[in-house]
Amino acid sequence: MGAHMKTTIEISDALFATAKDVARSRQTSLRALVEEGLRRILSETSNQPKPAFKLKDARVHGQEVLLPNPRDWQQLEEDHVLSRNIPGVP
Repeated sequence: MGAHMKTTIEISDALFATAKDVARSRQTSLRALVEEGLRRILSETSNQPKPAFKLKDARVHGQEVLLPNPRDWQQLEEDHVLSRNIPGVP
């Protein structure tokens, strides 16, 4: 396989005992069992397609957002300015 790296992992005593028993029953080492498990998990992860991007639904109260016509922006701005300067106009 190439170069080996020595590392330490902490696992529960129960998991360690079970893994040692499985390794013994398969007539292999704990190291080989751990490597096999890691290879399986990594291959499953790399083979799964990434989910497609889905845009979040940003509707307000379930209604479609209607965008004003850009040609009407000047009128919308004037109406807004007027509504802020005239008391009682919504």
